Amino acid sequence: MKLVLDTDVVVASILSERGASRQLLLRVVDGLLKGAVSVPLMLEYESVLKRSKILKASNLTENDVDVVLDQLAASMEHVETFFLWRPMLRDTGDDMVLETAVNGQADAIVTFNVADFGDAPRRFGIELTRPGDILRRL
Repeated sequence: MKLVLDTDVVVASILSERGASRQLLLRVVDGLLKGAVSVPLMLEYESVLKRSKILKASNLTENDVDVVLDQLAASMEHVETFFLWRPMLRDTGDDMVLETAVNGQADAIVTFNVADFGDAPRRFGIELTRPGDILRRL
């Protein structure tokens, strides 16, 4: 199963050591699950993770975040965006996640913001799921 992780899941994974998001992220980094990411999505991860509020809450430095991002980049499939599917969703950030999933032929988008995606992923045969739901199935 190939997953695209929404930014909120990556943030949750660094804020909580015990949550489902952390478990999913570790499985991707360890090669137990396939992850897919595009350059724009990786830049989004970096931008959000390096916000002062997130750094303070996670007790990480910008260098620590760089290490996390390097691990993600090394363990995830790099997706080139050959076709833009915009605008399909209200939030351009969500459009970027959907585009990564479609172009990367992902099986699922993992997010806490299920309502924001509506049924757009289903049109492409992509499941929309929360971290805890997918972890329970594994």
